[in-house]
Amino acid sequence: MPTDIRELTAVIDSTCRIRGEFTLRSGRITDEYFDKYRFEGDPHLLRLVAEHMVPLLPSDTQVLGGLELGGVPIATMVSALTGLPAIFVRKQAKTYGTCRLAEGGDFADRTVTLVEDIITTGGAARNAAVALRELDATVHSVVCAIDRSEPGANTLHEVGLRTVSVMTKADLDEVLG
Repeated sequence: MPTDIRELTAVIDSTCRIRGEFTLRSGRITDEYFDKYRFEGDPHLLRLVAEHMVPLLPSDTQVLGGLELGGVPIATMVSALTGLPAIFVRKQAKTYGTCRLAEGGDFADRTVTLVEDIITTGGAARNAAVALRELDATVHSVVCAIDRSEPGANTLHEVGLRTVSVMTKADLDEVLG
């Protein structure tokens, strides 16, 4: 198993970058795809990514907010490593049962650090931060495994969110050689 961030980046890239024919959400067809669930479903890689996230957490973090779907396993692992409670934030509140936006413990009047697997534009994190703030949480940071945003595409700073990542798309591309 990898011992440093460059080795981890290389393993994540070789595990998740797959070749074939794929249709992206935009409708564009590509011969390469990054399947993030390959590292999230591997307990050893998931733990290594989470271990690299722990020192990136702001010191005032009281609750981890795992974003649906990819942020949930990472937030769970970071929670296990740190002892911080986790909530699981939906894209929209359920319309049945508890009708909650976030499942888990209390987060009102607490500082929630959002946990995301990959940030491209930051839309999901933006929406989650705004919604949690409306529910009386303090949200000022997003910690992600991979920031693959293009320069200027991540506009989370516009809503007062700081983004910190374990690795970037440039880091992944660099290990390709």
